[in-house]
Amino acid sequence: MLNKIDVLDKGYVRLVDVMGSDLTVVNAAKASYAKESKELTEKDIKLIKFLAREDHTSPFRHAFLQFEVYAPLMVARQWWKYIVGSDHTMDAWNESSRRYITEEPNFHVPAFNEWRSKPENSKQGSGDIVKFELGEEATYRLFKTIEDAESNYEWAIEKGICAEQARLFLPAYGMYVRWYWSTSLQGVCHFLNQRLEHDAQKEIQQYAKAVIELAKERFPVSIDELNK
Repeated sequence: MLNKIDVLDKGYVRLVDVMGSDLTVVNAAKASYAKESKELTEKDIKLIKFLAREDHTSPFRHAFLQFEVYAPLMVARQWWKYIVGSDHTMDAWNESSRRYITEEPNFHVPAFNEWRSKPENSKQGSGDIVKFELGEEATYRLFKTIEDAESNYEWAIEKGICAEQARLFLPAYGMYVRWYWSTSLQGVCHFLNQRLEHDAQKEIQQYAKAVIELAKERFPVSIDELNK
């Protein structure tokens, strides 16, 4: 069964652990009537569809998924607001910290043909791919920025400056960070409903596509019904 999908140039999403299944959702809903199903039936599938259609979401909060994500900081900080703004108290986020580790930094660098123009009628988002010459120049400049920053970071570490301050030399938004995200099935679908939209940032859309592919193998009915 698929449990890891590569994303962007160096990133990935890995499904670490799962608690529950579509049957968990069914039995949580049936608890009100002191009933329980031993296996998923057509009647149970109809129940899941009803719960999703009528926005009866509490049964979907009895199933949990845990992901490991490796993504640029600009993706991580968009993702993080689903924890800050969550009313599901069991949501959790633990991120690697350069206060404690000094592993070699990785950075997301768009290829020449991946740089996007600013949108014509919006203050956020992006438009079409820019001309090749401009993309080539942008990639070159970003590589040079990273090269200079890494040199300064290594200098600071070698001179004995603490890791938590040495990291100030590293470019932030493109730097890859790693975290564990644990959340309910409803929390996953709330994230997916917003980050699979066409107007979401392209990079986080790619991560959302990986999340839905991994989650759908474990919760095929619920994922379909909550993400219509």
